[in-house]
Amino acid sequence: MATSDPRYAISNYEAKLSRLVAPGLTTVDTPDAKPHLELAAAVDRVDDVTFDITLRDDAIFSDGKPVRGEDVARTYKSVLDEKCNSLFHRGFVERYASVEATGDKRVRFHLKTPLATFMTDIEFSILSFHDAPAGTCRMPRVIGAGPFVLEKLTTREAELVVNPHYRIQPRVKRIEIKFVKDAAARILMLVGGSADLVQNAVRLDLVDDVIKQPRVHVESGPSVLLTYMLFNNEDPVLKDPRVRRAIALAIDRRTIVAAKLGGRAVLATGILPPTHWAYNPDVTRYDFDIARAKQLLDEAGLRPNARGVRLHLVYKTSADAFRVSIARVIAAQLAAVGIDVEVRSFEFGTFFADIKRGNYQIATMQSPEVIEPDFHYWFFHSSRFPTPKDPDGSNRWRYKNPTIDKLVEAGRAELDLAKRKQIYGEAQRIIADELPILPLWHEDNIVLSNVDVKGYTIVPNARFIGLVTAAKSP
Repeated sequence: MATSDPRYAISNYEAKLSRLVAPGLTTVDTPDAKPHLELAAAVDRVDDVTFDITLRDDAIFSDGKPVRGEDVARTYKSVLDEKCNSLFHRGFVERYASVEATGDKRVRFHLKTPLATFMTDIEFSILSFHDAPAGTCRMPRVIGAGPFVLEKLTTREAELVVNPHYRIQPRVKRIEIKFVKDAAARILMLVGGSADLVQNAVRLDLVDDVIKQPRVHVESGPSVLLTYMLFNNEDPVLKDPRVRRAIALAIDRRTIVAAKLGGRAVLATGILPPTHWAYNPDVTRYDFDIARAKQLLDEAGLRPNARGVRLHLVYKTSADAFRVSIARVIAAQLAAVGIDVEVRSFEFGTFFADIKRGNYQIATMQSPEVIEPDFHYWFFHSSRFPTPKDPDGSNRWRYKNPTIDKLVEAGRAELDLAKRKQIYGEAQRIIADELPILPLWHEDNIVLSNVDVKGYTIVPNARFIGLVTAAKSP
């Protein structure tokens, strides 16, 4: 791990660490992914593109200085400033015309267009800019107003101590977070007592064996992460939705969840989990049906040859042994309908580069936190294709549908929550029918801890806010 500065966080773990040190104006560490106020005491809409934020009187940085409107404005300005090289520059420039402090505890946001995502967008971490000269991009150290202060950060560990000014005092005064790449080593540390708690760090098929140990306890909760299959929608065969539907019907997801994930996952019908406020359950579902899968392949003109093979596909995955094992199960299931699948595994950097370039036919990945239904825009809007100028475009399956473009554009501009839910409900229905990607399952968040650890709260986005309420028996 390289940084706790949210403006430069690359990995999911860096982002999670940054939220413990420096929360935002709102938080999405909530059961249904709806944003709640955090550093903000109130959010007032002046008009569709102007919002005033009032800060909490008890929002105090870890050095004892108050969180000011100026700190909020300068945090956002530093991301908007191209010279500061924030990884979030593009997204901020698309959203915000300007951000200005209008008082010691007031800040005004000017948006470029109406944004229904505003309350979620402002969960971005706020940093202290007390005594910083104008134009400063990076302070000597990250100072936030979260429950913890980062005392040490190396590639092997992070050490956190309590922020004495946070409104809810954590019960554990010092926390050490170890970065252990080896899966077996993580299990041994937990079982041996040198680790107190691990979250989503043990393979799901091993959980049942680990919890047989006398001092290990397990807790689970729903997740907003999605495991999904990517289809290259520009591939000569896969551009036919009948082929994509046939693949979906030929995969026995329920059996995979039971056998490989220990039953600790919920089958997915779209990118949103059933617990999400915008989830639409009334969409096309793809229950295991070999006969229907073969029928669709026949209709697509893909009839079996003398060896029973209808087509050959290359399936790319990361080199993680567990993910490779799941890929091989899926490949075996697809063979039953005449789809010959070659599984190729790669180191993640190489694998991801191929995905962004469109150099794949099918692949499987796990999404980041799907908090906002606006993820439909990032995943499915035709403007989000990766290009040489923008290799990080998020529509990596190259799906294009003008109706979906209009719906997701409307969804991010509609400020009425009920109307937004209706818009995204229709988008989910169309996407489930056309199936540009195949949502597989939402893996449960799994926390394994020693039995003397109590009070850790699991949130669907799998962040570490549960450390605030956790305690360890003497």
